[in-house]
This record gives sequence, structure tokens and C-alpha cells, in this order.
Amino acid sequence: MAADPPIRDGVWAFPAESDADLGSAITRLLRSLPARPRLLGLGEPMHGEEALTRLRNEVFRHLVEHEGYRSIALESDCLSGLIVDAYVTEGTGTLDDVMARGFSPGFAGSAENRELVRWMREYNRDRPVPDRIRFFGFDAPIEMTGPDGPRRALVALHDHLSTWLDADLVPHTMDVVENLIGSDDRWTDPAILTDPSRSVGLSADAGALRLVADDLLASLTAQSPRLIHATSHDDWWRACLYGRSAAGLLRYHAAMADTSETRMVRLMGLRDAMMADNLRAVAEQRSRIGPTLVHAHNRHLQRDESVWRLPPGWGPLEGRTLRWWSAGAIVSARLGDAYAFVASALGTAPHQGLGAPRPDTLEGILSALPGNRHVIDPAGLAAALGAAGTRPAPRTDTSADHGYFPLDPGHLDGTDGLVFVDHGDPGPAA
Repeated sequence: MAADPPIRDGVWAFPAESDADLGSAITRLLRSLPARPRLLGLGEPMHGEEALTRLRNEVFRHLVEHEGYRSIALESDCLSGLIVDAYVTEGTGTLDDVMARGFSPGFAGSAENRELVRWMREYNRDRPVPDRIRFFGFDAPIEMTGPDGPRRALVALHDHLSTWLDADLVPHTMDVVENLIGSDDRWTDPAILTDPSRSVGLSADAGALRLVADDLLASLTAQSPRLIHATSHDDWWRACLYGRSAAGLLRYHAAMADTSETRMVRLMGLRDAMMADNLRAVAEQRSRIGPTLVHAHNRHLQRDESVWRLPPGWGPLEGRTLRWWSAGAIVSARLGDAYAFVASALGTAPHQGLGAPRPDTLEGILSALPGNRHVIDPAGLAAALGAAGTRPAPRTDTSADHGYFPLDPGHLDGTDGLVFVDHGDPGPAA
């Protein structure tokens, strides 16, 4: 165990330059919590920064090898994540195919995501099934350009029920499901994002499908003893994921057809609510085995209300401020101390369009710490800032595409830990 952390103006920080330093810091952080969390959220202030995903991999390896963690959940498509889990647990498929099909767009090309999957497969290769670590995507099947249609989730749920139950116990035939879904294109048209009139979410077919999904979920619950006995608890859990996703997507499509001014706020809230439901399901499934590390954007994991001012490119919505509760806030409200949240912040990443922070910002203050990576006590940091009469200025030098969301100093009391990386990593040359 490393020595006590250094003190700098009343703030303690664990240097985390090496894997051993980082592991020691994370262990000390966990020991400071009021209870052992079932879900440990590790946020990131922007997507696509490999220095942050590399640190995530190091944290996960330490948690698996020293703290009994048995799974990781990423901000990636929950249905596609099943492909990754099958590979890391059973070796199903090839690494290239899994990376192409198992992640939400934008995450598949990450070298560190690939390394995570490779390492998990190697870790599991010779271990008995109960001791294998698991992979989960917990994001809804929704992208910035719009959500999936309901076909993938509804068909998978119906297949499960019709395979293991007598026909009279399955409320609707596949023909009914397929006819109501119709063409996938009418659900996935990107123009729907800014033009609610193009959405089929409030059509008669969509309304009927919501009832179909509800009926199928009711059958899944009512017949759960039979289904679990005939298959396994994992298979039943997977069918529940299909059902949650189908119902959530149909709810989201209905909100896509909303023409009121609250439309975007509803959509953001519905997505995070689906994330929260998936995280609670992971916690329930895995808590008897070991805790789960959750990795996503700070905005999805924080306990405080999420705020986003829409950037240029959003047409009439440009400049509008959206406020909604994140998945982390929802899970924290329900699980209490069983959820913990570690935020992260980044100093400089020129390759991301992020220059050096001003000295009077929170990131600028943290940049004065010696070294590149630190795990920091947010309560100690907030107390030190208060004692010094320092109120960090908002950071405004973020990248042009709003990829970096500055850490709000007012949210320090809602975090259990803070990871700071001073310099990002441009990665290997192309």
C-alpha cells in the first residue's frame, strides 16, 4: 500500500502515474466510501479520448484482480453488448467481428476498447463459468441521429417465448408483430430528430405495438419459473433485456412524435431512464457475484441534474438549454450507498481541440498538481477551495464540437472521487 497522499494547499491527491499507483489510489478511495458499492460509476468528460479509456482499463483490471469486481458496463448499445459478452465469456465469434458489431457507432474504433475486450477474453479463457468476468452495454439502442426500430428487441423476445412456451401462452403471433412493425426505414429516418411530423411513434401501429410489448412482458413475468427452469437465469435475464428495450424504444418513438417545446427534454430523460433500468438490472443480476464498474460520460453518471446547451447545428433548437436527470441520479436515488460515482476531468488535449485551461478554472487549479494523473478527494478539494475563498471560473475553452463538458465545481459534493488527467493522449500516428 502506498504512503498517505501528498498535501497541497489542503487538498490530498493520490499520484497515479503507474498501474500500481492508480490501483492503490482506487483501493483507498473505495475504503473511504460509507459502503461497498454494487455499481461504481467512472465518468469521462468527453468521448474518444484514449488517455481516459486507457485509465478505465487500468482501473477495471485492478478492481477485478484486487477488489472482487466481476463485470463492466459501458455506455454502449445494450443489445449489441450481448455480442461482446458472448465473445469474452465463451469465445463466440472473432475479435474483429465483435468490435464491428458489438459497440455503438463511435466506440468500435477505439484501440482501448479493443484492448479491453481482448484482455477480458484472455482472463476468462481458462476460468470456470462462475468466475468469468462479464461485459454489458447499458445504453439504450439510441444514437444521436435517432433510435433503433423495435424489430430487433421485439422479435428476440417473441422468439424466446415461442421457443419455450406453448403457443397458447404467447399472446401474439410473429405475423402480428412483423405486420405492425412494417418497414424499418419508417422508424429510423434521421430526419425525425428535427421533424416530429415524420415520426410513426404515435401512429395506430405504434400504439398497437406498445400493447403487444406489454403483453409479451407480462407473459415473460408470469411464466418466469417455467422459463428459468427450462433455460437458465441468464437466458431469462436476456429476454427481460429484450422486453425492456422494446418497451423503452416504443416509448421513445412516441416522444419523437411530440411537437411540444419539451420534446428534447423528454427524449434526453427517457434515454437516461432506460440506462438506469439497465444498470439496476445489471446490479440485481451480478450483485451476488461481485460489483460492477460502470463507464460513461460524466453527464450520464452524475448525481446532479444534467444540463446541456444545444450547440450550433440543431436548427431552431440551437442555443436551447436542456435539463434532465441522469441515469446516475436515478440509480443513486434508488440504490443509495450501493451506487458510487467518480467523475473525471481533463486538462489539455490539443488533438481534441482542447487547449490548456485558464489557471482560475477548476481544471487549471488541478493542472498545478505535479504529475499527469491523480485520484482526488472531492470533499477535501471543495473544502480547500472554500477555505481559500476560491470560486473557480467556468471553463469556456472547450472544443468547437462541444466534445468536452467541463466539470462543474458546484457538483464536487455529489461525487465520491475525482480522477484528473492533465494531458490527453493523441494516440499513435495514422
